Amino acid sequence: MEQKSEPQGLWRYWDLFTIIALSLLLDLFIAFFPDSILRKVLGLAFVLFFPGYVFITALFPERKELDNLERLALSFGLSIAVVPLIGLVLNYTPWGIRLTPILVSLTLFNIVLAVAAVYRRKTAINPWIPWMTPEDIKRELEWDSASRLDKALTVALIIAIIISLVTLGYVVTHPKPGEAFTEFYILGPGGKAADYPTKLLPGENGTVIIGIVNHEHRNVTYYVQIWLVNLTWDSATNTTIIHEMYPMPGWFNVTLPHVPVNIEGNWTPQFKTNYTFSIDKPGKWQVWFLLFKDNPPELPPAPPDGNYAETDARNLILEAVNGTIQSLKLNVEVEKV
Repeated sequence: MEQKSEPQGLWRYWDLFTIIALSLLLDLFIAFFPDSILRKVLGLAFVLFFPGYVFITALFPERKELDNLERLALSFGLSIAVVPLIGLVLNYTPWGIRLTPILVSLTLFNIVLAVAAVYRRKTAINPWIPWMTPEDIKRELEWDSASRLDKALTVALIIAIIISLVTLGYVVTHPKPGEAFTEFYILGPGGKAADYPTKLLPGENGTVIIGIVNHEHRNVTYYVQIWLVNLTWDSATNTTIIHEMYPMPGWFNVTLPHVPVNIEGNWTPQFKTNYTFSIDKPGKWQVWFLLFKDNPPELPPAPPDGNYAETDARNLILEAVNGTIQSLKLNVEVEKV
């Protein structure tokens, strides 16, 4: 009987050494070339194949225990099972489920199990080694003795696998853009979501910080309008009644480029500006900050007394109340002297 030619020496462990090397290489790509296509390709194998492969190889080093197709299927299946379990464990640690802890944990898992698999293969009587010649593949598929139907099904399966890999590669290299949105916020004068100027004397200055971050996947010109509004809610008719509505000084516009969402690093502002205002009339007021993209709405002519409450401009506040306009509101009570 013809003896199967197999690698000797360290080449007997070429697959396990390759997984260790590729796992470490992926770490380097993520650290220094985070946008590389190779990172995405290696990342798929790193998550969907490597953990299960080293696990199966360590558990079943003998050739007779599993055939090639079973090892391949179990490698994918166990990877899909192992990775979420590692994430579950990380969820209960101080590090949490973040890129760096997951990367370190999977890298250590792959290396430790690969080293164990090397030892198990070395001590096995008839070890399984992934080394196949074209004749081995032909014999594995039983091509000579297969019927025409079996051959056709085998070819169809191979074509389906190739198409799946090509499709997966396209999806990875051409990812769908994430959700488009804009961050719009106001902070207190200390740069925190606290200490807002909610109680003032007539004519006293109050200061807030207005911030905008563009995640719209395009350049956007933003227009910010600030309105001083006195309104009440009629519970009987479930309607908002606007009594007074005055434009406040300091309207502005700014054009910002798109910035990607960074869920790993520290959050950083893109645009922020201090806004100082004062209110002369005592009472309970609301300062509304309205955000518009690309074009601001047209306003009706200014009324003689400056109160837009009885004009079409009131619809801006009504839409802001209903959430159809991106807006922010600051409740301010102006005390009587």
